[in-house]
Formats: sequence, C-alpha cells, structure tokens
Amino acid sequence: MFGLKFGGKSKKGIGIEITSEKVNLVQLRRKGQSSYKLVTYGSVELPEGTVEEGRILDPVALGEVIRSLLADKKIKVKKVATALPGRETVSRLIRLPAEIPDIELREMVLNQEASLYLPFPREDADVDYQKLGTALDDDGIERIEILMVATPKEVTDSYMQALEIAQLQVDVVEVSSFALIRAMHNELSRFSTLAEAVAIVDIEYEATEITVTVDGVPQFSRTFPIGTAQIQNAQLRAINLPPRRTTDMEMLSSTVVPVQSMDTASLAGGGGTPGDAAIMRVVGDLSDELRRSIDFYTSQSPGSDVVQLLIAGPGACIGQLNEFFSQRLGIAAIAVDPLTAVGVTVDMDIPIQERNGYVCCSRSRFEGGLKGRYVYT
Repeated sequence: MFGLKFGGKSKKGIGIEITSEKVNLVQLRRKGQSSYKLVTYGSVELPEGTVEEGRILDPVALGEVIRSLLADKKIKVKKVATALPGRETVSRLIRLPAEIPDIELREMVLNQEASLYLPFPREDADVDYQKLGTALDDDGIERIEILMVATPKEVTDSYMQALEIAQLQVDVVEVSSFALIRAMHNELSRFSTLAEAVAIVDIEYEATEITVTVDGVPQFSRTFPIGTAQIQNAQLRAINLPPRRTTDMEMLSSTVVPVQSMDTASLAGGGGTPGDAAIMRVVGDLSDELRRSIDFYTSQSPGSDVVQLLIAGPGACIGQLNEFFSQRLGIAAIAVDPLTAVGVTVDMDIPIQERNGYVCCSRSRFEGGLKGRYVYT
C-alpha cells in the first residue's frame, strides 16, 4: 500500500482538514497496530472568503477559527497533521535506471525531473518523492518507479502560517488523495493486479476529485468544479429558494438520486419533481466528467480497466448515488464509510453525513505524510 511516511508516526496529536466551507478536526487514540479510538471530533464553518478553491486567502482568520475550535473542544495537544487539496499538487510517476545511487537519484528527481514536469518554476515549489519499487522494462533494463509530488510554496506556506497562528506544531503535511488511498486500503487490497484499476471519487463542497489507483498507487488524478454545493443549490433553485453558501447536511443526506428514470428525457428535466430533475442534471454532469476522466486514463493505460468506484467525501451520503454511477458508467460503485474504513472505534453516534467529512484528517494523523513540511526543498 502506497503512502508517504517520511516523518514517522506521532502517538499524540490531531488531524485537521481545511476546505472552502469549513474546518474538520479529529483526535484519535491508537488501539494496537491498525485500529484507533475516536477521542473527539468537531467542525466549524469558515467566514466567506477565507478559503476558495483550495487556496487559503486569509491565513490569520483561518488560524483564529482553528484556535477557537480547539478551545471549544478543550484540546490541549499541539501536534497536527493536515492535507493539501489535490488540485494544488502535481504528482508524476517517473521511471529511472535502478542502478543510480540514492544521492544522485535525489538530486535528479528533485531538480532535473521536477523541472520537466512542473507547470510553475522549480524554485517556487516544495517537492518530495517516494520510491515505489523496481521492475524490468521492455528492453530488460531494471528501473525504479518513483512518485514525485510538488506543491507551490505559497500554498504550503499559507497552510503552515494558519496552523502556526492557531498555535499548533505542524507534524505532518500530505496530499488529501494519498490519505484517501490509505483510508481505502481494505477495499483497494481486493484489486491487486495491473489489469484492475480502482477510482476513488471524493465529492467535496465545491469540487470532485477522481484518483485512479492500481495496486494502491495513484496513476491519474483530476479535479472538476462539481460538488455538494452545486447539487444542493440546484435543488433550491428548482423550488424557488435562494442558494446557500454552506451545505445543509441534513438536506444533502435526505437527497436521493432517482435512478429509476435515467433516460435522456429525465436528464433534460422531464419526469419527477422539479427537485428530482435538478438533481439529475447535476449528477448527470458529474457522471459525464467521471466518464471523460476514466476514458482518458484507459486510453493512456491500455489493458488496465477501472473495475470499481469508491465514493467518499460529503457527497457520498447522497442516496442511491452509487447505483446511479453504476448504471451510467457500467462500473460497480460503493459509498465508503471513512471511519469504518480506517478502523476507528466510535462510542458516540455520528450521522453518516458527518462521518464522511473526517476521512482525510483521521488517516493523515497516524498514517504518514511529510514531517513539518515537504522534507526535500
């Protein structure tokens, strides 16, 4: 199972996920090697304009919100793990000759190779990498496969600044899609051949990210601007109510995709209630984007078909969404309860619409990431 684990594992600390809508917080306690107990959790909405499209616009305001949430939850520990949004990162699989010494390999990946793949100047990026394994290529040459990850320094710096304002010590920084991959370990382990790819579909507030993995290694990722906000506000407009800036989780969890009428007429607005027709239009657009992403991946990776969709994020609580995707895409789809997937024991009753928001921050806390910030800069 792939994971960035450069910094070791802290036994005490919290996980924080920062979205455009809210901050999610989780504190876990380890119970053995692979299970955890939920100590406390919390969530707080952010003022408008604090974070937009994964970028922190006001680190000071964000830091104060986090500090207030910590005080409200009476959390005293200072070490924190967090995850950067996938849309702000660049990841590439690189194959290099296996005989290259580690010191030379480090220099080659972090500077020469990074400069080839980054859409921004190398000096403006935080870059790291993970060696995945070796294999013979078609010419019989042994090559090492490397996953390189980079983020603009201004993005990393804004996260660090906000957490420092909250008086926290940043212990782990990683990428949200990698945390999701580890959270889905049990599901992904059922597909371990190069011919079986699994797509993790993370439906968040203002966007959805699809990450295609093979044997637990990310191969392709894409983010597009359709999320729970668009689904909710389409329903509200259909019944002549004004849109809302934040997600009504009760409304979202009570939303049901009418899978029984997925013909062209229904997608155009025919049949059912106006709210049903609005839902169908948005999730229809969402499934079309997933199809384009999957088709692109398979065109670049002949012989490796996507055989499973794992649905995560707040949008995973939408009723019958997995059935809708299965019928539209012809691929088996299931919604994954993140806390169960991670192996967290929960003594309190947490509604599924809330559970879905805690996957990244809970897995990041104990399962890797980059200590402090990207180790290699």
